[in-house]
Amino acid sequence: MIPHAHWTTLRAHALRAEFALGAALRAHVSTIAARAGARGFTLIEILVALALLAVALAAGMRALAHGADGASTLKARTLALWVAQNRLAAAQIAPDALIAGESRGGAMQAGMAFVWTVKVSATPNPAFQRVDIAVAERDTPGYMLARLTGYVTRGDTR
Repeated sequence: MIPHAHWTTLRAHALRAEFALGAALRAHVSTIAARAGARGFTLIEILVALALLAVALAAGMRALAHGADGASTLKARTLALWVAQNRLAAAQIAPDALIAGESRGGAMQAGMAFVWTVKVSATPNPAFQRVDIAVAERDTPGYMLARLTGYVTRGDTR
């Protein structure tokens, strides 16, 4: 990881280089335009302009793809949290159904398949149980998208 001071220095160098390149390109284009007159641009000049355009568009597409990837990850994490909240709500509705230990299952949320793990354990207060829920996508069960912990009253204390 690059320290902040080095990152600032690198960014300043990059901005100066970009400004210098822009100034040189503007000067070159104005020289070409003055020289070209009625005869137009040469093939080399057009190819250089297209190459610069391609580099700029590629950088823009990469930034766009990175943003879209972040949005899809956020969507998956949000849906996984909803699955975890649903499991906790089910445990709160039917505390008698909770069994100490670990249980697993699957759920669909907005067209995405998830797997969940519920671990029920005792607490120092015998009236409550701790419920830990972990949710992952079905295709990557080792990568947990959401974790939720809740406390549920024991069904036999009512």
